[in-house]
Amino acid sequence: MASKYKRILLKLSGEALMGGDSVNGYEPMNPAIIKQYAQEIKKVVDAGVEVALVIGGGNIYRGMNEAETGIERAHGDYMGMLATVINGMALQAGLEKEGVFTRLQSAIKMEQVAEPYIRRRAIRHLEKHRVVIFGAGTGNPYFTTDTAGSLRAIEIKADVILKGTRVDGIYTADPEKDPTATKFETISFRDCINRNLKVMDMTAFTLCMENDLPIIVFDMNKPGNLMRVVSGEAVGTLVKG
Repeated sequence: MASKYKRILLKLSGEALMGGDSVNGYEPMNPAIIKQYAQEIKKVVDAGVEVALVIGGGNIYRGMNEAETGIERAHGDYMGMLATVINGMALQAGLEKEGVFTRLQSAIKMEQVAEPYIRRRAIRHLEKHRVVIFGAGTGNPYFTTDTAGSLRAIEIKADVILKGTRVDGIYTADPEKDPTATKFETISFRDCINRNLKVMDMTAFTLCMENDLPIIVFDMNKPGNLMRVVSGEAVGTLVKG
């Protein structure tokens, strides 16, 4: 199957890796989900697409109210960055078990487990068809992993950001709460802002808009969807200029 995109950045939330439910309890990482994601990514890599990954850390640590925890925002954000590296290592292990060559790069130096983030080195890894996982966000507090994903995608000259979620696109309202919500096939950056649709945080979204970098929001949990997206099928919602 021919691919529409040469180089992509796949953005996943940390919560996407969670298993279990509210009855049986949640586990921070579900090995079956990691395996499924690794197999989906391998298909895309085998098709010749260069893949970079950014994953959040919300399954391990999510920033909390300073008044409740006593942890100041900057300190909590660094804790969240470390959580993204743990998730990156888990996904790296899953990918390598499937025979995919990977490199984990961290915006915070930790040489024993990850390379430091170096833009030119990351691009070279991609050219050699290694999956590059970017950990530790931007390395700065007050920035989300959405912003890290947008920034890294622009730096490596990705063709598109693929935002893998548990819903199949962008809707007029939250489809899990409003059964009358309708899905957009395509929408402009400006319309997203005017309609106050929460695709990404505003910093990340503005970076994409200013650099004319399209975003596709799609359901990552449906088998085969990732391959269909990179092949150019109308899966999910396309946000463009």
